[in-house]
Amino acid sequence: MAQRGLTKELRQHLAWFAEKGPDGLVFVGEKGAPFRRTSFGWKWRRARAAAGLPDDFRFYDLRHTGHTLSTRSGATLKDTMVRAGQSSEKAALIYQHSDEERQRDVAAGLDGMVRAKRAKHHTDESAHHKGKATGS
Repeated sequence: MAQRGLTKELRQHLAWFAEKGPDGLVFVGEKGAPFRRTSFGWKWRRARAAAGLPDDFRFYDLRHTGHTLSTRSGATLKDTMVRAGQSSEKAALIYQHSDEERQRDVAAGLDGMVRAKRAKHHTDESAHHKGKATGS
């Protein structure tokens, strides 16, 4: 299942470049055959440069990126396993990463939860004390 923001581009790619049919290859060479390892390398380097990715960014790194972005969007471990076709948690966790930015997001989320709970407790406590003062 593709993200809504990429649906147009994905459909366009499939219509223009992919092999037809439900079992067709998504990426094929000029003659409609699977990429050969030798031609894939230079095609990847060209695409990587066009996308502005660093020279050391490998095609395989996209798998790590996909897992990490999925979890940042709120996907569970099981969600990422299904998307990647993995059957073990261990395999899925290899591709998930956390960084300083994500840890700040998690900390901010926890902070928000604590603040909300404290504010609710404070409101409930104030109402309770008001009730005692008025004899309710």
